[in-house]
Amino acid sequence: MNQTIQQLRIAYLGVDLAKHVFHVCGLTRHGKVVLEKKFTRARLERFTAQLPPCRVGLEACGSAHHWARLLMGQGHDARLISPSFVKPFVKSNKNDARDAEAIAEAVSRPNMRFVPVRSEASQAVQLLHRMRERIVKSRTRTITQLRSMLSEFGVVLPLGANQFRKRVPEILEDGENGLLPAVRELLADGYAEVLGLDARAAQYQARIEAHVASDERCRRLKTIPGFGDLCASALVAKFGDGEGFRSGREMAACVGVVPKQYSTGGKPKLGPISKRGDVYLRTLVIQGAQAVLRFAGDQEDDCSRWACGIQQRHHRNVAAVAVANKNLRIAWALLRHGGTYREEVSMA
Repeated sequence: MNQTIQQLRIAYLGVDLAKHVFHVCGLTRHGKVVLEKKFTRARLERFTAQLPPCRVGLEACGSAHHWARLLMGQGHDARLISPSFVKPFVKSNKNDARDAEAIAEAVSRPNMRFVPVRSEASQAVQLLHRMRERIVKSRTRTITQLRSMLSEFGVVLPLGANQFRKRVPEILEDGENGLLPAVRELLADGYAEVLGLDARAAQYQARIEAHVASDERCRRLKTIPGFGDLCASALVAKFGDGEGFRSGREMAACVGVVPKQYSTGGKPKLGPISKRGDVYLRTLVIQGAQAVLRFAGDQEDDCSRWACGIQQRHHRNVAAVAVANKNLRIAWALLRHGGTYREEVSMA
């Protein structure tokens, strides 16, 4: 078996990931297909361990980072590719074998863009963010449901979670508001659930803050206006040291805060932002930019004056995206070259 694998002379290997059955396609350095085979999970791991070092392409999907780390540990050059970049290489009808061949073709392209492989520690931080996000969304849904329930009985609460926490105890103590005992019991149960979700969200927030305090890269990113614990830790967990990008603009484009372009015939046409990449990270960056705009009028530095000028000429949301774009470029520079935001400004 080892001699057969050596004779294949595989330079590029495409693996179509799945749960139990994996399709593999191997190409020589000249692009000739020399292997098309189906493996189980255990057999694929044994096969790649016996295979001479080569470049292995994987679609960036569930379990892709795990397999990339495993393959890199075996000596292979594992590369993750966005599914949108693999799709043009699929020939004729789609099936798992054609997908594996398309991945092998894509990974052999010299100008292909790849997704950085994340470490287990980075994925653990991302999981922490996802768990907190789920708790926050569940809390919002619960508060919305309880507010709607109260409105059915003529009790209208102001918007906002803080107003809900403040007013519900008053409603429960008011014995003359006409609420039935059954409604009061349900409202008390829902209020206790919200308080429990508050406590769990606070626990996740404390763990994120502890991680930021121990990570030097996150602490440096927090010096950027609009970057807090959530934004800094999510960005570092997603992109690491930013080595997967040649410039800050590429990182901003990956987050999706650059204009969508559809230009032809020498006529440039720019539309709204592309909204590519991680929705959660883009939301954090734009929310931080909105906070910067809220207080930019009280600041005297060059960036604040620039932000105020953008806000005067364009809609507030457009200005927020512009500030988010600028912040991401600054973040890339800090990750790649070190230093802090204030040090960079003083050196400019």
